[in-house]
Amino acid sequence: MLGSFRERFGESTDAFRAVVTSPALRRVELSWAASITAYWAFIVALAVYAYDQGGATGVGLVGVIRVLPAFIAAPFAGVLGDRYRRELLLVILSFIRAGFMAATALVLFAGGSTWLVYALSGGVALMASTVRPMQSALLPQLAKTPEELTAANLVLTTVESSGIFLGPALGGILLAATNAQTVFAAAAVVFVFASALLMGLKVEALQERDVEGNFMREFFGGFGAIASDRKLALIVTLYGIQTFVAGALNVLIVVASLELLDLGESGVGFLNSAVGIGGLVGAIAAFALVGRQRLASDFGLGLILWGVPIALIGIFPRPPFALFLLAIVGIGNTVVDVAALTLLQRTVPDEVLTRVFGVVQSVFIGTIGLGAIIAPLAINAVGIRWALVFTGALLPISAALTWRRITALDADVIAPTTEIALLRRMPLFKPLPATTIDELALKLIPVRADAGTEIVREREHGDRFYVIESGEVDVSANGEHLGTMGAGDHFGEIALLRDVPRTATVTAKDEVSLYALERDEFLSAVTGHPASAEAADAVVASRLSGLRPGMASI
Repeated sequence: MLGSFRERFGESTDAFRAVVTSPALRRVELSWAASITAYWAFIVALAVYAYDQGGATGVGLVGVIRVLPAFIAAPFAGVLGDRYRRELLLVILSFIRAGFMAATALVLFAGGSTWLVYALSGGVALMASTVRPMQSALLPQLAKTPEELTAANLVLTTVESSGIFLGPALGGILLAATNAQTVFAAAAVVFVFASALLMGLKVEALQERDVEGNFMREFFGGFGAIASDRKLALIVTLYGIQTFVAGALNVLIVVASLELLDLGESGVGFLNSAVGIGGLVGAIAAFALVGRQRLASDFGLGLILWGVPIALIGIFPRPPFALFLLAIVGIGNTVVDVAALTLLQRTVPDEVLTRVFGVVQSVFIGTIGLGAIIAPLAINAVGIRWALVFTGALLPISAALTWRRITALDADVIAPTTEIALLRRMPLFKPLPATTIDELALKLIPVRADAGTEIVREREHGDRFYVIESGEVDVSANGEHLGTMGAGDHFGEIALLRDVPRTATVTAKDEVSLYALERDEFLSAVTGHPASAEAADAVVASRLSGLRPGMASI
């Protein structure tokens, strides 16, 4: 067990080192750190400005203006992300967001209309809601291994927790020293900086995407992908329940501080800070997720960590205990975010990935708003203590009812590390994104052949690509023995790539274990990625040139 822990710790450390040293991933992480901090500073200044203009009603109004456009826009942005280059769109949307922020500051400096300020602020929120799905769909193209992808998600989640913690504090300090327009102007400058960081991204394009032509059909493609896949629907549904509880908690914390825990108005800040601190501590706990292949089980555990502490606050309403329990909620939040995001990235086909994340973003915004609406009704109906108990119980009950389906996802959507490592070592597959390797590893078909068995025969039609896991095979053509292949070698690619009959026979020399990949899956992966296609051409050219003549033409 200790050896396994050390191995997983080493894998996690290597993955984090890869994230930090990767220029592309580092740019994304730094850009997100700057933009999320600036965005929350902007939210604080906007709320104060709205209160000065219209009291509590003004604050509620900007909340609607901030949420409603984002709820509608995220799925539409997803269509663009699946049509065009995501890194380019991410830069464009980020600069547009900065433009809306700068325009808001200019209107305030000029003493312009309050409604114009609100409208431009809605534009900032709208652009912010489109950036996150684009970013989530881009990460699998930047990460080279599944562990690196999980590490990148963990860094992003930790950065977001830090931004949510630091942004309001910095915004409040600057607001106290100056005014709202100065905060907006400073946020605009930071947004420009964050956008400029993304300009350096270089992502190798995947195969040209087929544009369906019907925008609305493409728009509903994300919804359709979720509805047609029970595994994906389960992840999104449970994730949506978690964000519903998060929306309710925003209200419950305020009422609990004032009416149940007697902490007063300042207590609201303390309780929220406890969640933020827990989120940072959760990053350490989530470190173990990087090297694990049980992301779905971790996701379920995170849901339990989210819900049970909230219910316990209602049962044992003591201020120190409540702070401790909300810190556990923060830990659960980090675990849920990292596990769920990685599951989605490794489950959803790349051609609809941005659309699915757009739908997920929209669902989250909607469920957070719904939770904030339901919470006051629950408090009025049963009181704050029972509202906490019922709200908190929702997540562990949901996890318990679906636990078998959750744990089954680990086998269904996370490819075994042995198969991933086997594919990753091959020049044909090495350039492929981590998520594509995952998909291929899950599609590998185990094949066993006894000594003397012909695995492929000369002049037959080629329908499979083969990888040798263990054992040896003999290669012959025209009755002449040409060589022997062993563990880690592959054959069958030329008949598929060149669409020609098999030009050699491969016979098991002893008992052989292989993995087979069907023709369509092989061709789609290899020819759909420029670097992989180039590597495949190099392999074919090398073998056909006579370096390994017999093994060249299988």
